[in-house]
Amino acid sequence: MDEARIDQFDRKIMALLQGDARLTNNDLSERVNLSASQCSRRRQRLEEDGFIKGYRAVLDRDKLGFSLVNVISVTLATHNRDNARRFGELVARLPEVQEAHALTGEMDYILKVLTPDLKSLSEFVNGVLLPHESVQHVKPA
Repeated sequence: MDEARIDQFDRKIMALLQGDARLTNNDLSERVNLSASQCSRRRQRLEEDGFIKGYRAVLDRDKLGFSLVNVISVTLATHNRDNARRFGELVARLPEVQEAHALTGEMDYILKVLTPDLKSLSEFVNGVLLPHESVQHVKPA
């Protein structure tokens, strides 16, 4: 399905699910004025065609003990494919890293990291990131 095949019902279904992914097809049908079976078929088509990529639970990081959000800039030791791959593999296995974005310019990556406190942030930077062979410089914001 391409964008031209998405109609106002599909857009409304996606907007509703984006606000609350737990909505049932019956809930959707009441809000978009289609039958539950039509909503089910449309939802399934939107999923199969990749417009809906998945559903997530939004967790309360404070209750989980991860109240500190950190933004960290990283400069790689060398700028080649192998080093970028090594860094990517490192970041992918670190549960503290919530987001990683490649940049151009002065720094190579920016990371969004969750830690319980400043001590944990220091341990993460000094004990995990800086010792890694792919990393040259780390700067927490």
